[in-house]
Amino acid sequence: MDRQIREAEERGAFAGLPGAGKPIPGLDRPYDAMWWIKAKMEREGLSALPPSLTLRKAAEDARLDASRARSEAEVRRILNEMNERIREALARPPAGPPLNLEPFDIDAVVGEWRAERGR
Repeated sequence: MDRQIREAEERGAFAGLPGAGKPIPGLDRPYDAMWWIKAKMEREGLSALPPSLTLRKAAEDARLDASRARSEAEVRRILNEMNERIREALARPPAGPPLNLEPFDIDAVVGEWRAERGR
């Protein structure tokens, strides 16, 4: 085996491979036997969280997106979409821990958004 590798190196079979000379990602982190599953889930945009926690995270993200929105109409669109998802979940509670969410008060959030823009 060693001889075959050495001969291949001498022929230049390993020259110019993608990633040559670049550090191996994650090499500085502690070993995790599930690294490849976690990487695949991240690439695919999948989550192992229960649906209720996923919805809570989506609500946090919607609130952040609304605060960064460029127009009042965009703030309202973001929050209306999220409120629809929250109402559906309240009607049929998802699996996992309690939802502990209620629909956003869109007018209050728009007021905060305006105040932030006024500064």
